[in-house]
Amino acid sequence: MEDVVLNVEKRTLTGKKAKRLYGEKKIPGVFYLGNENVTLQADEAPVRKLAGSHATHVLKVKFEDGTERRAILNEVQYDPVAGNILHFDLQGVREGQKITLQVPVQITGSAKGIKDGGILQHSIHRIRIQCDPDNVPGHVTVDVTELGIADSVHIKDIKLEGVKILDNPEAAIVTVVPPPTIKEETPEAAALAEAEQPAEPEVIGKTKKAEEEGEAAPAEEKGKK
Repeated sequence: MEDVVLNVEKRTLTGKKAKRLYGEKKIPGVFYLGNENVTLQADEAPVRKLAGSHATHVLKVKFEDGTERRAILNEVQYDPVAGNILHFDLQGVREGQKITLQVPVQITGSAKGIKDGGILQHSIHRIRIQCDPDNVPGHVTVDVTELGIADSVHIKDIKLEGVKILDNPEAAIVTVVPPPTIKEETPEAAALAEAEQPAEPEVIGKTKKAEEEGEAAPAEEKGKK
């Protein structure tokens, strides 16, 4: 895969002063490799494009003095409210040394289990790998066409030449889960539930009062005679 070029400048503003860069449509960042750390800045547009990409790239980082370094975009920090990019980290790459990174998973096809009412459950969206910088896959493709209900594609099912997958091989990337079942109430269950309903309590006070009124009525009739 050909490297993507990112033009950067060495940064002099650090700490809270680095916030001034936002007004100039620039983003503060850092390049690190082992004990080497270089503070830098880049235009907002290319950083945002890289951060929003659905593929992983090895970058050719070009400084204003003509220096070039290879790196991967390791981390991007966002403002939790506005969603603006606040900072980015570039992990340097040494020639001939394997790198560890995450690549996105792309789902293709339409699972046949969906036609039977199943639901496609995508559980793993990025896979951690280790490989040579020149062999970094942009993404991992998972074809779900032949998946029926209860079928899955696991990490161990992914085969990438020259790439070591570091995640749990038994973990399911995508599964077609059965449709939810709605339990219907049978007539027998309804009758049983009705039979289990508690009987209405006897209103003792009302019954006693009625009895007293019933006893008083004959006495009144006798008095009239």
